[in-house]
Amino acid sequence: MADKKAIRDAYGEVLAKLGEENDNIIALEADVGSSSKSILFGKKYPDRYFNVGIAEANMAAMAAGFAAAGKIPFVNTFAAFMVLRAGDPVRSLIAYTNLNVKLAGTYAGLSDSYDGASHHAIADIAFMRALPNMTVISVADAVETELATRAAAAFEGPVYLRLSRAEVPIIFNKENYHFEIGKGVLLTQGDDVTIAATGYMVQKAVEAAERLKANGVRARVVNMHTIKPIDRELLIRCARETGAVVTVEEHNIYGGLGSAAAEVLSKEYPVPMEVVGIEDTFTESGDYEQLLKKYGLSVENIMHSVKKIMKRKRS
Repeated sequence: MADKKAIRDAYGEVLAKLGEENDNIIALEADVGSSSKSILFGKKYPDRYFNVGIAEANMAAMAAGFAAAGKIPFVNTFAAFMVLRAGDPVRSLIAYTNLNVKLAGTYAGLSDSYDGASHHAIADIAFMRALPNMTVISVADAVETELATRAAAAFEGPVYLRLSRAEVPIIFNKENYHFEIGKGVLLTQGDDVTIAATGYMVQKAVEAAERLKANGVRARVVNMHTIKPIDRELLIRCARETGAVVTVEEHNIYGGLGSAAAEVLSKEYPVPMEVVGIEDTFTESGDYEQLLKKYGLSVENIMHSVKKIMKRKRS
């Protein structure tokens, strides 16, 4: 995982390619095109690119109209504003009527680190997955970003793409990585515990698993890129085979991946669980990696949760 690429760059590049391949694809943005990298689409296809200004709710409503007319709109803004400012039309116009709109929430989690709590998105998964008809995808690296964006464009119905601002190590090989909405990906084998991670935290889960080997703990790592619909079959199989599950996400511990996994396992195959995430608190400004460490999202935090759950598993 030595090579790195920013997820937002990968998204902008593939969006521009999709515009070339399908002239029904349009893009809307709320004056953050240079940040979301949707501007790459706008430079190539200015007649299909709409900067609505700082008017996120209007942008979502416009996207609903475009979708009703047969277009495939990609709506671009910061993840926090997709929920907090565009939430009403996303719910009442897009999800309610099951329109073919793609919502690209960039700068997700704490990745807009220096802008603080107003720009951090720590409740977006909870909101989006609670909406009927909404598919929720959280990508882990640049390769997965390209494949997930293509899958979202081909999918019929509303999709929320959760995209980080950060440079992320390349985890996957584009030549042999098969991305499918609703199907998690097994990254490492292990029979002691399952670490199910999503988004930026996938690479940290892989590192934690590697370091846990030195302590004799064999951790299975699963990339749960689709949070809704979650891969129930894979979750249940991993719980049955390892007997313990740790979920890891750059999101509040309430309403995200941990909650989705618990909803499945509590009904189907209860095992000891730990949720690694932001402990229900507002966050502050600062260096990205330092913020992740402060709010419990480091490799060490994952390892601590695994060791904790191993004690519960043995008791």
